Amino acid sequence: MYAIVEIAGQQFKVVQDQKLFVHRLADKEGAKVSFDKVYLLDDGKKVTLGAPAITGASVEAKVVSHLKGDKVIVFKKKRRKGYRVKNGHRQALTELVIESIKASGAKSKAAPAKKAAAVPSKAEAKPAAKKAAAKPAAKKAAGTDFSKLTVAQLKEEAKKKGIEGISAMKKADLIAALSK
Repeated sequence: MYAIVEIAGQQFKVVQDQKLFVHRLADKEGAKVSFDKVYLLDDGKKVTLGAPAITGASVEAKVVSHLKGDKVIVFKKKRRKGYRVKNGHRQALTELVIESIKASGAKSKAAPAKKAAAVPSKAEAKPAAKKAAAKPAAKKAAGTDFSKLTVAQLKEEAKKKGIEGISAMKKADLIAALSK
């Protein structure tokens, strides 16, 4: 079983009894810590994904020691200029041992799929409502003023009246033919 968990602002893939070096934590040596930002759980049979985190899941760890990491040396030099700078630092780290991965209260990734399926139906309903609202406006305007209609609406009106040759007509020609 493994999990993807966020510890000290970084994501790690952890397995039980794994040693792990993370950015320094404020907890004392020997203290037990729990991390509940678990993003993924895999028990070998089932993969559980969180949205964004899995509710109820946690990773238990024990602080083994606080230490300084390897020294990083940064040396800059520009030849023939007399420019040389040497800097360095040691990263403060905490060594952890993962004791257990708990998956209680985990929800499956099928739940977000239901929400995603509901969204397109609303999106499809909106354009249909706009089209339905546009047709009554065209009928109202058809009796009085054709200049406010679009070419497509004018062609529909011309088809209804049985006028031929409308595909080659411009807007002005359509208005003239419909006004007769």
